[in-house]
Amino acid sequence: MAIAAASLASAAGGPVARKPNIVYILADDLGYGDVRCFNAQGKIATPHLDRLAAAGLRCTDTHSGSAVCTPTRYGILTGRYSWRSALKSGVLNGYSDRLIEPGRQTVPAFLHQQGYRTACVGKWHLGMEWPRGKGDRTENIKSGWEVDYGRPIVNGPLSVGFDAYFGISASLDMPPYVFIRGDRTVGIPTVEKTYVRKGPAAADFEAIDVLPALAREAASFIESNAEAARGGKPFFLYVPLAAPHAPILPTAEWRGKSGLNDYGDFVMQVDDAVGRIVASLESSGLADDTLVIFTSDNGCSPVAKYPELLAKGHDPSAGYRGTKADIFEGGHRVPFIVRWPGTVKPGTVSDQLVCLTDLFATCAEIVGTSLASSAAEDSISFLPILLGTGNGAARTSIVHHSINGSFAIREGSWKLIFCPDSGGWSPPRPGSDEAKGLPPVQLYDLSKDRAERRNLQAEHPEIVARLTRQIEQFIADGRSTPGAPQHNDGAPIVLIKRNQKTP
Repeated sequence: MAIAAASLASAAGGPVARKPNIVYILADDLGYGDVRCFNAQGKIATPHLDRLAAAGLRCTDTHSGSAVCTPTRYGILTGRYSWRSALKSGVLNGYSDRLIEPGRQTVPAFLHQQGYRTACVGKWHLGMEWPRGKGDRTENIKSGWEVDYGRPIVNGPLSVGFDAYFGISASLDMPPYVFIRGDRTVGIPTVEKTYVRKGPAAADFEAIDVLPALAREAASFIESNAEAARGGKPFFLYVPLAAPHAPILPTAEWRGKSGLNDYGDFVMQVDDAVGRIVASLESSGLADDTLVIFTSDNGCSPVAKYPELLAKGHDPSAGYRGTKADIFEGGHRVPFIVRWPGTVKPGTVSDQLVCLTDLFATCAEIVGTSLASSAAEDSISFLPILLGTGNGAARTSIVHHSINGSFAIREGSWKLIFCPDSGGWSPPRPGSDEAKGLPPVQLYDLSKDRAERRNLQAEHPEIVARLTRQIEQFIADGRSTPGAPQHNDGAPIVLIKRNQKTP
């Protein structure tokens, strides 16, 4: 990794004056096919994302670490598959304890050590410890009214390397409905509101205001740190948006704009929010010194009303099978755009395999610092893809994971799924009559069958055996990258479960 600076200098045509600012924008439940530049047949206008891609790189074979929210976020910030943590399926809620283990290295903590100012603006969903009225922070919270909202929160974003935080504790349909700044709520919940789920809320908190508020806060952070960044103090800004996740609430300005439904309108509003954040870089004179990454935490949710969208010619999964939560491609194949002026060639496209866990190793290579053997166990740098210098794919395999804990492994065009069903919400649902009697594993050749319709497991037992051995080795080693074996946390990992249910 010590050669990174030289590689960057060569690619840029001269020495790199300073470490780049890094802005990582993560949409919530945005499908691969919801961004026009990834889906020529898409019916949702996404001009800001399309321009971002035209000015940089579009990766077409990028995957979230999981088909749902929390585990993907864990993987982004730790460079480790979340199924190695205590969370083996499902997601956290708004009152869950911190998932990231004490002492585990994270992207923000690492970059902070490299001289970066670090901030998170958006949906956290990785747990934090809320103070109880009697000082007990560990007892399970039932209603949310047991919390003493006037006292500081501990083990939240500030405890894993972020210097600043503004956002909400979990998904926008999970209480408490209140903004958090740093380690304190903005106001005190005094009323009860329902955004899918019922719970404590600040009187002035409205879900429809969250996306605009996050875009403003992200832009404000950029503007207030611009002078320091120009003077050699770079920043890392992680922006996990809470949209277009449910509740699907486009503002009046965007309602009806897509001509599809509220989801289409909300996607357009997300695109506009990204445009506002990118514009703040340009107006602050930081665009040329900033690496911008845009992606999504998983595929589109069925809450978007797929039948309505499909009837009007829009497929959020762009022909791939399944939706959010599934082990199928629609659950975890996500749009991935990178803009880095002077380093990433405009208008380029890569079909090399990328996982969202790869941010950590990429940042390490960019700043020219090696990682500890106990960190980023499943992270592989995609810097060669950005520089256009890679001779073949750096990442040759990837492990997928669904909401109910089902596994799959991908190598080349082969994908082996260790369950007979979707592992999620699409048919055949786990435990359904439709799933009964199906083979226990599924093998697909994605180069010929992107819709994952022809199960080839019976025709290629040698491939099933080889890929099974590979994933078993990844599990046993506690890592999928070279290095000393590591320990997996939580309960033992079971590759093939019986009678799985979908959370």
